[in-house]
Amino acid sequence: MEEITEAVHNISISNDPHKKNRIQVSNTKKPLFFYVNLAKRYMQQHNEVELSALGMAIATVVTIAEILKNNGFAVEKKIMTSTVDMKDESRGRPIQKAKIEILLGKTDKFDELMAAAAEERGEVADGEEQHS
Repeated sequence: MEEITEAVHNISISNDPHKKNRIQVSNTKKPLFFYVNLAKRYMQQHNEVELSALGMAIATVVTIAEILKNNGFAVEKKIMTSTVDMKDESRGRPIQKAKIEILLGKTDKFDELMAAAAEERGEVADGEEQHS
């Protein structure tokens, strides 16, 4: 776990201006829909989002990408896989971790879908009937 945290910190402090739209996903820190909603916000701001994960979190990234695609928010632009060398904190020896990066772009319907979702939230906030 420490090596993933280390990788997240290394990516976060990167000064690469092209990576302001990258989300480093962990499968233990946040719920799935936190990342789905964050990806939507990144696409609103940057027109595309890069989802990135290591090891066991790869399945989570693929699920997030599929949710966004199946709901009409995103199209797949690029998928990159690689292996990164890390240090195993418990044993002190180098280990290799699988890495995936998925670049998603906005669909033509993105803004329309986001406006409809905001309108739905607005109706509930205005005191319309809520179903529990």
